[in-house]
Amino acid sequence: MSSLVRAVASWKARARGLALLVVAGALASADPVHGQTPASRSLPSGLDLPVVEDTLDNGLRLLVLPRPGAPTVSFVVQYGVGGVHEHRGTTGTAHLLEHLLFKGSETLGTTDPEAERRLFRVMDAVHDTVLLARASEDEEAIARLEARIEALEDSARTFVVANEFDRVLTRAGARGLNATTDHEATTYFVELPANRTELWFALEGDRMAHPVFREFYTERDVVVEERRMRVETSPGGLLYEGHLATAFQVHPYGQPVVGYRADLATLTREEVADYYRRFYGAGNAVVTVVGDVDTDQVRTWAEEYLGPVRRGERPPPVLAKEPEQQGERRIIVRFDAEPQLRIGWHVPSSLHPDAPALSVLTTLLTGGRTSRLHRRLVLEDRLATGVFAGRGPGQRFPTLFTVSATPRAPHTPAEVETAIYEELERLARDGPTASELERVHNRMEAAAVRRLSSNLGLAFQIAGSEALYGDWRETFRLTEQIQAVDAEDVRRVAATYLTADNRTVATLLPESDGSEEER
Repeated sequence: MSSLVRAVASWKARARGLALLVVAGALASADPVHGQTPASRSLPSGLDLPVVEDTLDNGLRLLVLPRPGAPTVSFVVQYGVGGVHEHRGTTGTAHLLEHLLFKGSETLGTTDPEAERRLFRVMDAVHDTVLLARASEDEEAIARLEARIEALEDSARTFVVANEFDRVLTRAGARGLNATTDHEATTYFVELPANRTELWFALEGDRMAHPVFREFYTERDVVVEERRMRVETSPGGLLYEGHLATAFQVHPYGQPVVGYRADLATLTREEVADYYRRFYGAGNAVVTVVGDVDTDQVRTWAEEYLGPVRRGERPPPVLAKEPEQQGERRIIVRFDAEPQLRIGWHVPSSLHPDAPALSVLTTLLTGGRTSRLHRRLVLEDRLATGVFAGRGPGQRFPTLFTVSATPRAPHTPAEVETAIYEELERLARDGPTASELERVHNRMEAAAVRRLSSNLGLAFQIAGSEALYGDWRETFRLTEQIQAVDAEDVRRVAATYLTADNRTVATLLPESDGSEEER
C-alpha cells in the first residue's frame, strides 16, 4: 500500500467526527472576553517569530512556525514561476497550470490511468492537426477536429473521479483551498485541522511528483472564458491590460498573466507538462507550515512525502529591462461603461531602498478617509466615487506606482486627473505634515499587527519573503524600515518618480462618446 493510500485511508476512518472536532477546537480556543485566540493576545514582533528553517536534499525550502492554540494549520506552497517567465506564444502557461494541478494525479482523480493516457495520446495528435488547420485557416476542418477532441475528452471523462483532490481535503475539514498566479509566482494554499497535517503532505507530495493534466482542453477553454469575462468584457480588465501594455513595452510585466487568447488556443498538453517538469520542481518551491504542529514531526513528513520530488530547474533569469521613459504616454480604451482613470509612474522594485517610502506614500494618498486623495476627490470636491493608490504588478523588478479613480458624473477623467496632479505637486513641494505621517505610521503598524494574528496571513508573508528576498525575516524588517520613513523621504520620492515624463495615463471612455479627451 502506497504512503498516499495509507494517509487517505487514515482520514476516512475518522472523517465522521471531524465537524465536531473543528467546532470544539474553535470554541476551546476562543477568548470569552475579547473573542480573540490566545495567540492573538500576545503577539511577538515578526523578527522574533520562532520559525524553523530547513532545506531538503532536493532543494525544497521548508519553513515551519509552531503556534499552539487553535488546533489548525495553514499551508502555503509557492513556486517562483509566473507571467514574467513566459514569452509571446506561451503566455498563460503558469495560470493554466494553476487550474490543472487541481485535477489530481495518477492516484487521485481516476479509475484507470492507463486508459486515460491512451486517450490523451489520441486527442493530442488530433490537436496537432488542429494547429495545422489553423495555419491554413481551414475553418471547416478546425470545427470538425475540435468536435473530435471534445468527444475524446468525454470518453476520457468516464475514467475521471471528478474533483477528488478537492473532495478529500474538504471532507478532512479544509478551508480556503485555492491557488493564485501572478507575474512572479504561483501559490497554492489551504487550512486544515492540525490532525490532518500528514494527509496534506501526502496529497501535496503526490501532486508535486505525479500530476495528471486530465481534461486539458476543457480546462484550457475555462481559462479562455475566464479571460473573456475578466478582460475582454470587463471595462476595468481592459483598462488594466491596456495600461500595463502601454507602460511596459519591453519588460514582461506588460504581458497578461491570464495569457493572450491566441496563445491559449495553441498551448499543447506536452508543452505545459514540459514546463511543469522543468520549473515546478522542489528546488523552486517554498513550503510554509504555520499552526499547531510539532516541528520534528513536520520535518519527518516533509522528508517522506516531499523528499522524493525531483529538484527541477530554476526558470531562466528575466533579462529584459524597461528603458527609461522619455515622455508621457497615453491610451484611451473604448467600452460601453462609466469612465475610469489609471495613472502609473515607473518606480524601483521592492528590493530598492526607496521601497519603504513609496509604501508610505501609497497609504498617505489613499489609505482611509483622511488620506489626501480620498479627502480631496471623494469628500471635498466630490469629483470621484473612489480612488486607490498602489504598486504593481510585481515586486522583484522595477514596477509602477499607480493611482486609479472612478469619476463621479458629470465630472470627467480630465478633471479628476488635474486634481490628482495638484495634490501630488503639493506633496512633492511641501511633503506631508507631521500629523499625516503619524496617522500613516499608526495605520501601517496596525495592519502589520493584524497580519501577525492570522496563521494563513503569516504563512503567505513568510513564503513570499523567502521567495522574493531569500530570507523570511525581510518582510518584517521592511515593516521596521517603514516606521523609520520621515517626511523628507516621502517628499523626495514623490518629486523623483511622480513626474510628467515618467507617467503613463490610461482612460476608459464610453463607446457612445465620439470625442477623445486631450490634455
